[in-house]
Amino acid sequence: MSGEGRKTLEQKRAAHAWEQVLEVKKKATKDEKKSFMTQIKKTPVRIVSSGLGQALAFLQAKGYAPHLRNALTDWTNQRLGKDGSKDLLQRIIHGDSEFLRRATAESLAYLEWMVRFAEAEGLAESEGEEA
Repeated sequence: MSGEGRKTLEQKRAAHAWEQVLEVKKKATKDEKKSFMTQIKKTPVRIVSSGLGQALAFLQAKGYAPHLRNALTDWTNQRLGKDGSKDLLQRIIHGDSEFLRRATAESLAYLEWMVRFAEAEGLAESEGEEA
């Protein structure tokens, strides 16, 4: 049995979130890092208040933190499988209530890790974007 198979779900979430935060830290501009940090902190509140679909639509409409949208889509596809469209927003629009419930729970749990890792990597130091 490989080491990957013995990892808990929390460990898998953490590992994926860690990789995404390090990628943003390494490749993003200062403004992109600022947007990323701001949006990973605000997105859980948006999800709880308006729903996952509305939160993703807001990020897409404003052009905020595309890496965050991609990371959420990638993680959700890994956890819940790829069924038709790979895009999380499209899957929510065309999916059933069970998919939405599971995707929402996964997204909120995943974002907890992203926020902590982004803070640990100093992305919070470039915070300050409104929205």
